[in-house]
Order: sequence, then structure tokens, then C-alpha cells
Amino acid sequence: MQTQVDLFNPRALQMSVLVTPDMANFSGHMHGGDLLKYLDKVAYTCAMRYAASYVVTLSVDKVLFKQPIYIGELLTFLALVNYTGKTSMEIGIKVIAEDLVKKSQRHTNSSYFTMVALDEQGHPKPIPPFVPGTPEEAARFERAKQRKEASLKESRD
Repeated sequence: MQTQVDLFNPRALQMSVLVTPDMANFSGHMHGGDLLKYLDKVAYTCAMRYAASYVVTLSVDKVLFKQPIYIGELLTFLALVNYTGKTSMEIGIKVIAEDLVKKSQRHTNSSYFTMVALDEQGHPKPIPPFVPGTPEEAARFERAKQRKEASLKESRD
């Protein structure tokens, strides 16, 4: 499985961390809370990089725990701005766990964070619009837009 992020793309971010024993839960795997903390940091950094502004987490639409993460694995977080509104953006994050001894990789988690840019007074601030340039970007943008519309509808009901 080869997944890469263009490190010079302001919409993208790649971060890695080694899963250490202090991150273990009672079953000996990575604690979900520790993973959520890293996911939020990655979403924050990706959004801040794109908006060139302070950002906050508005919501977490989905965190899918597909497989356990083992102590000693290297986690790589691949983050991408999928969609922008006026002041908010959706950050999609894919987590790849790598067994450094066996040289194997697994897609363990996916998530979507909505982040809002704030000005110096803490008010929502406009961000640069993202215009998809490829069919893949357009598809991601459309799926993110649908998630946003569904979330807005749900919050009104």
C-alpha cells in the first residue's frame, strides 16, 4: 500500500508518530483516546497550514476504528483539506500503521474533522476557497459537501 501526500501542497499534511507503551489501553493496543488526540492535532495543523490562521475544532463527523493499532507500530497520518466553506473546512485524515520489523502497512483509521478559522478576537474568519483541480479532488469535495449538508440538516431537526 503506497500512499503519499505532496509535502508542499498547502492543503495537505503528513505526520508520523511511534506508538509507545505509555499509549496502551488495558488490552495492550493503542488507547482510542490517544489516537483521537493525535487526530485532532493533525486536523488542527493541516487546517492552520491551509488557512494561515488560528483554528478550532467544530466537529468530528466520523472516526472509523477499522483495526487495532499495536504498540511499536509507526503511525502515519495523511491529512487533506477536502472542502472549504466561508470560514470552515473539512479535513479528511487517513491513518496508516506500519510494522517496522515486518515492513507491512495497514489502513487502520479514517476520520473527518470540521475546523473553523478564527480572527484575533476569536470570531470566525473567511478562508481561501478551495477549487478542486482534479476529478479525485472534485469527488472528495462533493462527498464533503454532502456530509456538511447532512450535518446541518440534522442540527436543525
